[in-house]
Amino acid sequence: MLTDREVIATLEMLKNEHLDVRAITLGLSLLDCVSDDLGRLSAKILAKISRHAENLVKVCDQVAEKYGIPVVNKRIAVSPISALAGPFGPEELVKVARVLDKAGEEVGVDFVGGFGALVEKGFAKGDSALLEAIPQALAETRRVCSSVNVASSRDGINMDAVAVMGRVIKETARLSAAQDGLACAKLVVFANIPPDMPFMAGAYLGLGEPDAVINVGVSGPGVVKKAIDRAMSQAERPSLGALSEVIKRTAYKVTRVGEFLGREVAESLGLPFGVVDLSLAPAPQVGDSVGEIFQSMGLKGIGAPGSTAVLALLNDAVKKGGAFASSHVGGLSGAFIPVSEDLGIGAAVAEGLLSLEKLEALTAVCSVGLDMISLPGETSAGTLAALIADEMAIGVINHKTTAARLIPVPGKKAGDKVHYGGLLGWATVMEVDDYPEAASFMALGGRIPAPIHSLRN
Repeated sequence: MLTDREVIATLEMLKNEHLDVRAITLGLSLLDCVSDDLGRLSAKILAKISRHAENLVKVCDQVAEKYGIPVVNKRIAVSPISALAGPFGPEELVKVARVLDKAGEEVGVDFVGGFGALVEKGFAKGDSALLEAIPQALAETRRVCSSVNVASSRDGINMDAVAVMGRVIKETARLSAAQDGLACAKLVVFANIPPDMPFMAGAYLGLGEPDAVINVGVSGPGVVKKAIDRAMSQAERPSLGALSEVIKRTAYKVTRVGEFLGREVAESLGLPFGVVDLSLAPAPQVGDSVGEIFQSMGLKGIGAPGSTAVLALLNDAVKKGGAFASSHVGGLSGAFIPVSEDLGIGAAVAEGLLSLEKLEALTAVCSVGLDMISLPGETSAGTLAALIADEMAIGVINHKTTAARLIPVPGKKAGDKVHYGGLLGWATVMEVDDYPEAASFMALGGRIPAPIHSLRN
């Protein structure tokens, strides 16, 4: 139960500390749309999205206005399209992506996720066709996002899929070269992908989920930073344990706000409420940065010695506070460290404080992975795949979700600046060791076996 003082503090978060609901996402199963006729499949997809999502944006806006809490993005996440893709080739699946984009435009959502596949153990026919379709599909659509799960702690790492994704990312960047490879920002490669995530570009609706469900993703790095700043300004500086308690209580309040809005939206639409993803999702503006939290904790910035310890504390405290606030926590739920989307992290890269190697170390304790990383355009597909493989290994061994959202920016070299705009922000192109031996390693192929601790039943 919140005290009167904490209620007032929550109102202050809304007014001055960038508290918002980052995403309300309608999860929608398309498995009942399956057809071996492309026209029939497309018509079913359009009809189902229209039927369930026609009032989504209107209801989100009404609830946001009612309580004065911004809902930044309204999104749809569908079943992995590869599950419907068996009868079709890449060209037909690009047309399916256009249908998803059209449906998203008609109902007014910001993104449609789910143009992806789960290939941690191997490829079905539809999986292979879909992976081949990704570059053109993402380059030709504005809203469609793609996630591909290539590894899990249960099954190991499908290195053949990792190698394919290196080539897919390279081609996606080439096809969107006029936008500095922007289409790659809509493509994420995962290990241990959760089936109920509301955040793009990874969102999709997994098997075992309801036919239609509302999931909500909150934000709040600015709120956490302000809470830490207040604690640090006291005459007697708090210990790290005390700061953990501050973060937990803050995460509790943020999570309660997110679930409250999500449940009201779900009730208004006549749909079940799924989960609240309590991740600290930053924005590229002062005061709403995960990176700035490291400075509030006494470090020079993210990337300095001590950063991994701070991030571990932050991630753990956020999860504990959110788990206490809700019985339905899901998705990723922790601290995101996307380079271009976070002003503090982007500044640390520009200053040389944060390297690609240190970022990889940080991903062992954060919620996602190498997220929104801009790399030189000449980075080879083999090196991209090897970077993905390293990230997948961290996730598989540690039984956690990890991901790679890499952007080899055509025509750019290390140190150049790239501006993506909106929530995607700006980035400094990071230096990467691009050795030809990476391609030789990836050519070995096969599957890296699951760790022994996967045998739990």
